[in-house]
Amino acid sequence: MSREMRRATGLLVIEVVNSNPNGDPDREADPRQRPNGLGEISPVSFKRKLRDLVEDHKSPVFQSLPEKFSEHPEEYCILESRGRDRKAIQKEMELSGDIKKFDQDAFLSSKFVKKYWDARVFGNTFLEEGGNKGYIKTGVVQIGMGISISPINIIRQTNTNKAGVQEGKNAGMAPMAYRVVEHGVYCMPFFVNPNYAHKSGCTVDDIELMKQLMPYAYDMNRSAIRPDVRLRHVWYIEHKNVLGSCPDYLLLEALTPERIGNAGEPSSDWKDYQDKNGLPEELRQCVESCVDLVNCR
Repeated sequence: MSREMRRATGLLVIEVVNSNPNGDPDREADPRQRPNGLGEISPVSFKRKLRDLVEDHKSPVFQSLPEKFSEHPEEYCILESRGRDRKAIQKEMELSGDIKKFDQDAFLSSKFVKKYWDARVFGNTFLEEGGNKGYIKTGVVQIGMGISISPINIIRQTNTNKAGVQEGKNAGMAPMAYRVVEHGVYCMPFFVNPNYAHKSGCTVDDIELMKQLMPYAYDMNRSAIRPDVRLRHVWYIEHKNVLGSCPDYLLLEALTPERIGNAGEPSSDWKDYQDKNGLPEELRQCVESCVDLVNCR
C-alpha cells in the first residue's frame, strides 16, 4: 500500500444469528434496541474486540501477523486496558516531569505514543487532574453506531445450571438471562481521517494492523451469548487523496444491503436481503480502491 495515509471510508456488514452482539447494561443486558425496533451495536463494543486481539501478544492471531507487528509487541500495547495502572501511564505521558506542560513534538516522541496502538488510532481522553488538555487527542479512526436494516426480534429465555452456582444448592437458574437477537443485519460505518495523524502519532502501519484484524473481530471473540455473529463484509474504500475524492454517504449507501419484502418486519435469513458486491462503476472511478477485507484474506 502507499506510505501516504489517505482518507478512507469503511462499512461493516454484520449478520447476527441467535446471538447478543452488544448488551445494554441499562436494560439487563438486552440486545441494544431503539424505540423503533431497530437494533444497535455500539462503536465501543467493536473497538474493544480489536483492542483484545491486539493486546494478547501470545495469541495465534497476533503471532500470525506480519513480522513488523508480531516482532515488535512493545509498540502495540493497549491504553484502554482492563485494570490499567493509571499512575504508570501518567508517567509515560509526562514531558519534562510536568503533566501541566505540553509540547506536541516532544509528545510524538514520548513513550506513551510509541507504546499504545489504540491511542494512536482511536485517540485518547486519558488525563489526570491538572493535566494539560493537549494530551487529549481525537482519533484518526472513528467508528459509527451499527444500526440494523430492519427491526430485530429479541428472544428471552431462562438459563438453568444443574450443577448449581451457589453454596448449598445443587441446581440453579438465571431467569431470563439468555437474551439474543433471532436474526438481524447491521451496518456500521467507519472513517479514516489523516488530518489527525500528525497529532496522535498514527502511522500507515497502525491502519494496516486495524485492517488485518477487522475480519477476525467476531470470529476470534466468540462467547456463549455471542456464538454466531458473522462479518459478511468489511468494505474499505481508499480515496484518491488525503482530503477525499467522493462523499462518504454515497459510498455507504451504495454498499448497504437492501431488504427484500417488508423492511418493517424482522428478517429471518440472509436471503431476506439483496447483497451488494461492490461499488457501481460511476463511484468506483471516484476512489482509489474498494476492497472487501473479509473476502480477500
